[in-house]
Amino acid sequence: MPSQDQQESPEREQTDESLREERANTDHALARTHETIEQVADAVVERARDTADAVLVAARDKADEQADSAAPYAIPSADVAEERVVEDEALRDERAAADKGVRREREASARVLARHLPMEREATDRHLLTERARSDDALATRDDFLGMVCHDLRDLLNGIVVSSQMLSGKLEKRDDSQPLLAETARIQRYGARMNRHIGDLVDVASIDAGKLAVAAIPGDAAALVSEAVDALQAAAAAKAVTLEAERMEHSLPADFDHDRMLQVLANLIANSIKFTPRGGSIRVHCKRAPDGFLFCVSDTGEGIPADMLEAVFEQFWQVGKNDRRGLGLGLYISRCIVEAHGGTIRAESSLGRGTRMLFTVPAGAKLES
Repeated sequence: MPSQDQQESPEREQTDESLREERANTDHALARTHETIEQVADAVVERARDTADAVLVAARDKADEQADSAAPYAIPSADVAEERVVEDEALRDERAAADKGVRREREASARVLARHLPMEREATDRHLLTERARSDDALATRDDFLGMVCHDLRDLLNGIVVSSQMLSGKLEKRDDSQPLLAETARIQRYGARMNRHIGDLVDVASIDAGKLAVAAIPGDAAALVSEAVDALQAAAAAKAVTLEAERMEHSLPADFDHDRMLQVLANLIANSIKFTPRGGSIRVHCKRAPDGFLFCVSDTGEGIPADMLEAVFEQFWQVGKNDRRGLGLGLYISRCIVEAHGGTIRAESSLGRGTRMLFTVPAGAKLES
């Protein structure tokens, strides 16, 4: 398998393709401009020559009139005609020489442009490669630093959560412990949320580096849905939202990364809980599809504007610029996990009428590493 250094990221492939298109457009525009300039120059020369010819003809006509009025003293017409033929030939030779010189200049200019354009592009490509190498070094440093910080933060958070659990165990034996137990429970909830945020940041760094870890094993899609619903039941109940798994086949065997797919379902359900008002409902189900399995999380929440149905799967997407209900990474990470399984994910929604999040997973998922 090619290493990360040997692989081009989709963003870079898109940049390179855009650069190629831009260069092709530039070449086309340059050729058009060059052709237009030559046509304008030729037209100017033709007009100047037509004007000169008209002046010459007028001068000759005037000379002929004067010769006719002074016929006894005039130069014989045969001599005049011969002289004019010589002058016309000289003029044609002069114009031909001028045209030849213009053609030589144009050819020389085209050769100079053909030599210098590749050199300029080569210099641009070298500069681009240098900047990419610097960017790669900076990103590698950032990812290493992020990994160390996240590891340390997780250790500290785990220590806080463990301490709060120990306090809860001791406080349960006291009669006046309810207020303190509520505080320790709050500490544990906050710790769990912070841990999820850290996990999201680590996942995004892994995705950007092309190192999202996925490993398919035989599993049961129906059991996965039930597990996800059970895990988020308490969060839904705290907001007075009904969360349930719709009736499914007893067993839906499939190959998938259990933890990653559980992460996807948890992200989608948690998102629905966030945007579903009290008294609303969320339903989750999975069924067989022609090419694998179709998962669906539907809610009675606020809904998503039609022009935002694609944007919700981008990094750091929020409902509004003042929204602070998360980092805006859950749906982006979910999309990357589903696509790594060879599936697709989409949203169906309209404002005020709830949202359906649907994603597919092939029966025998071929994971992308």
